[in-house]
Amino acid sequence: MTETYDLQVGKSALVVSCPHPGTGVPPEILARMTDEGRRLTDTDWHVDKLYDFLGELDATFIRAKLSRYVVDLNRDPEGHALYPGRFETAMCPATTFVGAAIYRSGQELRDSEIPDRRARYWQPYHAKLREVLAETKARHGYAVLLDAHSILSRVPTLFEGRLPDLNLGTVDGKSCAGDLQAAAARVLGGRHEFSSIVNGRFKGGHITRHYGRPDRHVHAMQLEIAMCAYLDESNPAAFEPAHPQPLKKLLRTFLSSDVENAARKYERAAN
Repeated sequence: MTETYDLQVGKSALVVSCPHPGTGVPPEILARMTDEGRRLTDTDWHVDKLYDFLGELDATFIRAKLSRYVVDLNRDPEGHALYPGRFETAMCPATTFVGAAIYRSGQELRDSEIPDRRARYWQPYHAKLREVLAETKARHGYAVLLDAHSILSRVPTLFEGRLPDLNLGTVDGKSCAGDLQAAAARVLGGRHEFSSIVNGRFKGGHITRHYGRPDRHVHAMQLEIAMCAYLDESNPAAFEPAHPQPLKKLLRTFLSSDVENAARKYERAAN
């Protein structure tokens, strides 16, 4: 079985999931892909590098190794839409965000392949995520899950105009305590160089919706970052380490102070 993730285990109440930075493609799948598919255009390029401080926070960090074109770990495996009526790609996508074919003519993705990909690639990531959340909750009485993403700031098939830099999603307040959402929004909105919004175009994908259960002491948020906030979007596969430093500083503040304190306060009150 191909390993689908890297895992860094910590002992704090924070778990960070990063399902879309992977660029691995099994050779038998790569051989069937179009040139456009092989570009892996919809990768969350280098977003995991924005969180390289998580070890210092003693947080748990799980991140995908495979491309979302192989399997999208943030999609419902039963195919339920996240945003009914809008264009979305599937757990095993056949097209890119702009509608370009991922597979060559005559080599298209077959429906019969999907259960195998789910078992081989999707399930191991989610099994491990469930495990670390359970262990974290057993240790602290609660867990805080951040699902970390990025996307090009302009994708006309998905949204109009330019996306704000920082897009916090809590499924309209359902996936985490209200005080935690308020604390997160306060930190993310506190820097003039980055625009931010809460529950705008991106309210949270499958991971946030599925695991975020405040009544069961798991608080989940999704953070979708516009790539222009940390790299050159004309060449997103390249990465200049100095460019994202202001954003990384903000993300560290976001995860190391008010957010965790708000979750702890909520849990004490609930108990």
